[in-house]
Amino acid sequence: MDFSLNDDQRLLEESLGRFLHNEYDLPARRARIASDDGFSRQTWKTFADLGWLGVPFTEDDGGFGGGPVDVMVVMEAFGRALVVEPYLPTVLLGGRLIAEGGSEAMRRAILPAVIDGAMLLAFAHSELDARFDLADVTTSARRTDGGFVLSGRKSLVLGAAAADRLVVSARSGGDRRSRDGLSLFLVDPASDGITVHDYPTVDGHRAAEVTLTGVNVPSDALIGEEGNALPLIEDTVDRAVIALCAEAVGIMATMQAQTVEYLKGRSQFGVPIAKFQALQHRAVDMFAACEEARSMALFATLNADATPPERARAASAAKAFIGRKSRTLGQEAIQLHGGMGMTDEMMIGHLFKRLTVIGTLFGDTDHHLDRFADRASTA
Repeated sequence: MDFSLNDDQRLLEESLGRFLHNEYDLPARRARIASDDGFSRQTWKTFADLGWLGVPFTEDDGGFGGGPVDVMVVMEAFGRALVVEPYLPTVLLGGRLIAEGGSEAMRRAILPAVIDGAMLLAFAHSELDARFDLADVTTSARRTDGGFVLSGRKSLVLGAAAADRLVVSARSGGDRRSRDGLSLFLVDPASDGITVHDYPTVDGHRAAEVTLTGVNVPSDALIGEEGNALPLIEDTVDRAVIALCAEAVGIMATMQAQTVEYLKGRSQFGVPIAKFQALQHRAVDMFAACEEARSMALFATLNADATPPERARAASAAKAFIGRKSRTLGQEAIQLHGGMGMTDEMMIGHLFKRLTVIGTLFGDTDHHLDRFADRASTA
């Protein structure tokens, strides 16, 4: 089987590599994080001009018409450079939910603006007590004559403070953890009754707690069929998990390469420590872990368009496997750098922080091991 990229994907990979190598070093990243938005809107517009924001959207929606492999290429490159711009919340979460569930009028109003870099989105779904259960939603959606009234609280909403629109999940029927009764709504964060408490996360990104108190939304704010949003949410989150696996692979590759370079440049007893056989063995183990992770990320990517059970198994298998491998590789990288690996001045610590956060987003290793076992037993 041929796993090589096609010509368009190679061109995409090359354009990503050139831009990020020239424009996204550690000082530039630090400046972006310190800005009011926590990222660079100018860089975001450049992403749009280069076509990266349109990669997963169809040509009918104004996009590139790319598939899961194209997204994998983008996310691995973003991982290598530790990009902080809100690609995950805007394009892969909010954008996909609207692209797959929104009405034609909604898609025409929102997606071209997203692809042009003029609109940012955030997916407000997770709640404090849900513990990775996508069906565990207590935020309510009560029907009124003109639409719905939303009330509840959402936690760890990525990119919410900068978002122009929120995609909010709320329960319009069913019990707290019922698979039926979940609905999605497109909400203006400036609406009365919404408060957004923004905060930085340990990896340099931004998230927020979003509280909705009697927020009125019109009927045409509904995304998809009322009460039947969970399959779309599961599909979107599985694809986000697969994309995060690709990002983790990019981070792991950078950590491995930077660690080898550090070993070559540091000397003890008059020779580079890279000549010490024990350290060579550890460096080889890091390389092997990186390649194994890349294989699992590709496996999950190639199953992104499979049936829902197969997609779920592949996503969870990759997330659990890469979570374990990335933790081991990250710890090795820090140890081989010694005390320098813990400093803010070196990239290696920032890479490990992002890997740690990826390890818990949308479910940690234990959660995905259990999920894989459940899906495998019912296959």
